[in-house]
Amino acid sequence: MSRKAWLIFAAVCVLLLGALIAVPKGKKLDVSNVNTNKIQTASTESGNIAEHVFGKADSKVLFTEYGDYQCPGCGGMYSTVKTLTEKYQGQMAFAFRNFPLTTIHPNALTAASAAEAAGLQNKYWEMHDALYTNQKAWESVSVKDRITVFSKYAEQIGLDLNKFKADLASENVAKKISYDMAVGKKINVNSTPTFYLNGTELSTETWGDPTKLEAAIVAELKKNNIALPDATQE
Repeated sequence: MSRKAWLIFAAVCVLLLGALIAVPKGKKLDVSNVNTNKIQTASTESGNIAEHVFGKADSKVLFTEYGDYQCPGCGGMYSTVKTLTEKYQGQMAFAFRNFPLTTIHPNALTAASAAEAAGLQNKYWEMHDALYTNQKAWESVSVKDRITVFSKYAEQIGLDLNKFKADLASENVAKKISYDMAVGKKINVNSTPTFYLNGTELSTETWGDPTKLEAAIVAELKKNNIALPDATQE
């Protein structure tokens, strides 16, 4: 099966299971007034944790992924997303919003918590990268062992382990994940990965093809009169 076919298959499988999405327990959040196409600032609802942004935070172009760290489709897209967000980091902003599908990915919520806990020590993207590059190594670990595995990654990226473990189980981290999911559900996200570019959802046909995805990004940058990187061939 080709890479593109696999990505489409993974997305469709998750879409069919969308009704099974489990949201972390807690009071239902009111995000009716939230602009989902804006970078989310820290608030009581988000556990006082601001959105993690890679690239140019004040850009007129926002590329957003609603993702699950245990999702095979998200793992398959990781390299493409990383390549493009690094290439255009001086032109656009990239935000990753947690959307763990816990009924089919039992370690996804803890993985999201690990990323958010690392973020509290200014190492969010380092943990984000570690989780995706090592996805095959931890996706099937037991409940008993997953904290040990994620703590190993925390140690490798230079985190204070005691703080990391405390933050991993904290109410604020749980709130941040619940907030991300509520924002996604507001715009009917029900599968991972789901990508938005300046408020427009990208089709699987577009994001499943690196060339088409880059073309969509370039078109949006040009639309907003943002100069492309010098090395980009127009």
